[in-house]
Amino acid sequence: MPTPDTNDDVQAVDETGDPIAKDDPDDPRNEPIGPRVGPDGREVVVPLRLYKTVVVFSTLAAVVTFFVGFTLIDAATLQVSFVRTTIVFVLDSIGLGLAEDVLSAVLVIAGVSSILLGTAMYVLGTRFRAQGMGKAQEDSSEG
Repeated sequence: MPTPDTNDDVQAVDETGDPIAKDDPDDPRNEPIGPRVGPDGREVVVPLRLYKTVVVFSTLAAVVTFFVGFTLIDAATLQVSFVRTTIVFVLDSIGLGLAEDVLSAVLVIAGVSSILLGTAMYVLGTRFRAQGMGKAQEDSSEG
């Protein structure tokens, strides 16, 4: 009778319940996970479920920060913008009256910073890949 701490008789399965052959090197689910240097630079191999989560949220965060950044730049350049009017009203109500050129400079800096932050989040999100992704390109003779 096997002891409970040995897993020799238990076959690994993926998240769908399909068996994974441990001795099949071509099965992408057998690829080890973790950071490594790939053909396009540093990448992190993760399970498919985590990959989907990273891609969705990094793309969503990038789109939101791009939108906020362009809205702030629009508020800096358009003197009758709703966002600019709201910011001026809020600043005046708390007693911070800024000159128009100072406010424009602050809004432009905040807008460009937001766009750069979104770009960084998107680029970092593209460094992830699921197990087995990119295998066909690495093995092909295309160059």
